[in-house]
Amino acid sequence: MRTDHCPGTLPAREHLPAAWAGTPVLDVVVPVYNEEKDLRPCVRRLHEHLTRTFPYAFRITIADNASTDGTPLIAADLALRIEEVRSVRLERKGRGRALRTVWSASDAPVLAYMDVDLSTDLNALLPLVAPLISGHSDVAIGSRLSRSARVVRGAKREFVSRSYNLILRGSLQARFSDAQCGFKAIRRDVAQVLLPLVEDSGWFFDTELLVLAERAGLRIHEVPVDWVDDPDSSVHIVRTATEDLKGVWRVGRALATGALPLDRLTRPFGDDPRDRALADVPRGLARQLVGFCAVGALSTVFYLLLYSAFRSVTGSQLANGLALLVSAVANTAANRRLTFRVRGRGGMVRHQAQGLVVLAIGLALTSGSLAALGTATSDPAHSTELAVLVAANLAATVLRFLLFRAWVFPDRGQGRAVGDTVARQTGGTPARAATGHGATAHASGPAAPGPPGAPSATQTATWHGAASGAPASPSGQAASRAASAAGSAPRAPQTPQPDTPVTPPLFPARPPLPSRPAPQADHDPRTSR
Repeated sequence: MRTDHCPGTLPAREHLPAAWAGTPVLDVVVPVYNEEKDLRPCVRRLHEHLTRTFPYAFRITIADNASTDGTPLIAADLALRIEEVRSVRLERKGRGRALRTVWSASDAPVLAYMDVDLSTDLNALLPLVAPLISGHSDVAIGSRLSRSARVVRGAKREFVSRSYNLILRGSLQARFSDAQCGFKAIRRDVAQVLLPLVEDSGWFFDTELLVLAERAGLRIHEVPVDWVDDPDSSVHIVRTATEDLKGVWRVGRALATGALPLDRLTRPFGDDPRDRALADVPRGLARQLVGFCAVGALSTVFYLLLYSAFRSVTGSQLANGLALLVSAVANTAANRRLTFRVRGRGGMVRHQAQGLVVLAIGLALTSGSLAALGTATSDPAHSTELAVLVAANLAATVLRFLLFRAWVFPDRGQGRAVGDTVARQTGGTPARAATGHGATAHASGPAAPGPPGAPSATQTATWHGAASGAPASPSGQAASRAASAAGSAPRAPQTPQPDTPVTPPLFPARPPLPSRPAPQADHDPRTSR
């Protein structure tokens, strides 16, 4: 799991303006490998559907994953014949590698991909990207496992798909319903921040991206789809499942150890309505109480088991002290990670030291209770000792929670939020953006870099556009579009003041889109398959 680079925190979501020209709003990537049979009808059908139904400018990018048949020639021919189509050739296989390369270089604010077999009904494409265009969501996925989805496929694939999602829910606590449906979209500003953290370059790429987005608190929109299984699919189920399980283990280990910088991926303060302060309601109190009670219950069981084990070889006081020490260390670590959401290793030693102080208070309560019991009776029963210890631990638990919340893990989010608000009002830089984790990633910023030590997108891919038929870099295409847009709608030059920080807008204003012809009568494209 990559943790050495992060472009910065995410900007606030904004609605894309309706007048957007010069640059496509949507870039649909079609990854292919040896698909000379299905590529041409797929691209023509997708292009015809988008021309009729999509109200914004769009682009279709064919990502060839080192095909050895006639797929590259067909892709280049389609890019020459259709204005909205381009092709890119990669010399190494991997769906995740293809998506990372194209998405990192794309200038479209909304990025999507779909399988070349078009198993998913294209009528779900506009509902898929609409929440991203409106600024409502960060990622959108098609779901074959939603109750309202209509799916036609064999029992074997149905069993594999549902089993895989059960594994994700049980191991990574994933809440999205379908990780592997080849029908997804993401905002480009989100992709620029998430892609450097995604390690997988194959089929697990989707799952890893979704888990990171969900754990960072980003909004994932699900669209029920109509899906018909392709009986000629070249996916190797056993090999893919093995690689997916390895990916689940790797991501789960990174999440458990706090190795992922998820705090850097959160939206800026104020983008989430839960950021709004409510009078007399401490932030996160209900969630912390539930988490603390759950950890406390498990810690009590763990403590009693340890006490019973130590009591068989030593006296009650020493057994109580050892059991309390071991369980307190585990309790502090669990509350740190699960209850108070403290990630990483920073301050871990200090938190454990403060937890030991809290332990001393609990030790005084429990040891005092045992001493009082020994004074009352010379030979108390083991069950009586356990009952006294449970009562003493309940009293110590209440005090432990108060000390954890107010002293060991104080909530500094309110002060940080106030600092961010003041910084915005005064034109300064929010404190969270100046912590050395990177600057805020805007849509006008550079594309997200690929894996450390890997060649850039322009070095590993050959791009073909429709205008000239010659290889062209994405940045050159973007520059030509920007120049043409600037020529059609000149702007007065603005000289910033020396002491005034200038922040480029997320999506600059563009000239209006040219009107499209009236839509023709729609038909079911699946009847032509």
